[in-house]
Amino acid sequence: MERIEDRLHSPDAAVRRLAVMDLPYSDEVDDIVPPLVAALADESAGVRLEAAKALEGFEEPEALAALVPLLHDPDADVREATARTLAELKEPASAAALLPWLNDADPWVRSAALHAIKALRVPESMPAALDALDSPHAEGRREAVGVLSYLKLPETLGALTRMAVHDEDTDVRRAAVGALGFATGATDVNVQPTLSRALTDTAWQVREEAAGTMGKLNLVLGASSLITAMEDGYWQVRVKAARSLGRLRATDALPSLSAALDHPISNLRKEAVIALGELRDTRAMPALERALGDADPDVRKLAKLALAQLRMPEQGALS
Repeated sequence: MERIEDRLHSPDAAVRRLAVMDLPYSDEVDDIVPPLVAALADESAGVRLEAAKALEGFEEPEALAALVPLLHDPDADVREATARTLAELKEPASAAALLPWLNDADPWVRSAALHAIKALRVPESMPAALDALDSPHAEGRREAVGVLSYLKLPETLGALTRMAVHDEDTDVRRAAVGALGFATGATDVNVQPTLSRALTDTAWQVREEAAGTMGKLNLVLGASSLITAMEDGYWQVRVKAARSLGRLRATDALPSLSAALDHPISNLRKEAVIALGELRDTRAMPALERALGDADPDVRKLAKLALAQLRMPEQGALS
């Protein structure tokens, strides 16, 4: 450790940088944080960069207090490294260092702070996240939706439904639709109309997310919209629609699911076979027996399992 500390004070920035890179491998783990914190203030961007990287996994208050301001570092690589390190925070107590930065004047800093704090699930982050939903920057809105998704609070339902339908950015709408799948209090009444509308979104990625979310939430009233989605021009949307229809045991979808067994994409045929088994409707047997001759061995295997499921429904759902 003494040799590393000597190199940390070298007039040569390259030597200092290598010393910082060696610190995490020191046997004296308890002595690593202070020199790394000091290196965060080094005049060399390369040294600051390595120090920011090396602090990943360390959540000591003094480390975070010195690290978070580097989101404003003049060097872009240092800023990015700092954001990545902060995104690895695991302890909710670390949120105290991030909360003041959620309202920073720099939109990039706000986005980075939101990204870092979301997995910590800190309720105190909700006001800043709600404010960020009105940001002119799509990245900030996406990160704000991510925070609200992790919080899973019923108070966020209204904001998420608004973003799922009205935001101009495809990724934001998709994230909001996905977040609805985790929100506490999401029901047929307050979420199903939004998801049905999302199933007609101009972006197939949003439609795909909506199809999957309906099944996750067990939104029975959305079955008719999912049946319509089985005609979507993108097979990815049909895959999620088929999966959700199976979860909902929507027997009205039997014709649509049976027709999907003729689709050229085997992934869709697999999901259709699984869904037909989950319907628990013996009227699906002819379609499944036809699937026993499918060109894809996985489809044939799943068809056998689905037929067995229909004959012995008490054995549970296909997984």
